[in-house]
Amino acid sequence: MINIGRRLLLKGAGIGAATAAARTATAAEAPQASAGLEFNGMLLDITKCIGCRNCEAACNEANELPEPKVDFFSTSVFAEKRDTTPDAFTVLNKFPNQRIPEKPLFVRTQCMHCNQPACASGCLTKAMEKTPEGPVVYHPERCMGCRYCMVACPFDVPKFQYNSAAPFVRKCDFCAKRQKAGQQPLCAENCPTGATLFGKKRDLLEIARARIYAEPDKYNHQIYGEHEAGGTGWLYLLPANVKPEAVGLRTNLGTTPYPELTSGFLYGVPLIFVLWPSLLFGLSKIVKGEKEEGSNGHD
Repeated sequence: MINIGRRLLLKGAGIGAATAAARTATAAEAPQASAGLEFNGMLLDITKCIGCRNCEAACNEANELPEPKVDFFSTSVFAEKRDTTPDAFTVLNKFPNQRIPEKPLFVRTQCMHCNQPACASGCLTKAMEKTPEGPVVYHPERCMGCRYCMVACPFDVPKFQYNSAAPFVRKCDFCAKRQKAGQQPLCAENCPTGATLFGKKRDLLEIARARIYAEPDKYNHQIYGEHEAGGTGWLYLLPANVKPEAVGLRTNLGTTPYPELTSGFLYGVPLIFVLWPSLLFGLSKIVKGEKEEGSNGHD
């Protein structure tokens, strides 16, 4: 009887581990499966941005966020570099322009909507999802509050509502509802200079290359976001002689999609959290049963 119990135990543990591994593999591969689709994207031409912060106001309006704490008409907001928060999904920062000192550079920070997002790959409950249209959206009803998405994101974008009684993870969703309704994101609609351009990523790359070709001395020939972290939905076109790191953009990301870098770990998780606990629990029961039988036989 003990031998049969052991076989059933090991078989059950194996099935449990295989099931969990399959679920984990599906979660890891889901963002990659959609990578070949023609996503929507955004092209940010830094040479055209004048620092008006209309994008911030539009983002707050689209997402029903609180009014900004800093007056939109005050330049004091640029005194320090800002990051996104649970109540500010888009922020604009000011950087010195070494080439033209009298014309500072203004660069936006928001979710990059990666082609293969690490946040979605690392989410155990699929609360983060890469949609076919391109936005990476958050489903609060699925979230268990683990905050793995915050750790996984190479751009440090998702922010947690630590001061809320019912906290969620918050970030830009690329106006996903507006896109489904056939509208462009509100920030692009409200940009007065055309610095924020919405469209298919393939078309935006062609536009960026055409601008570089037409004015090679005006632009940096690297299109930031084309390859970084496997490619992102948001692209940056920088002025000539301006390196990405000089305007707050990360350059140590590599070109491999982050889910591919973590797939080995994700496949190992079921073995740790399912197989070993099940196996150890079963062995404990077996040992206990053998001790009881031995005790009864001795008596």
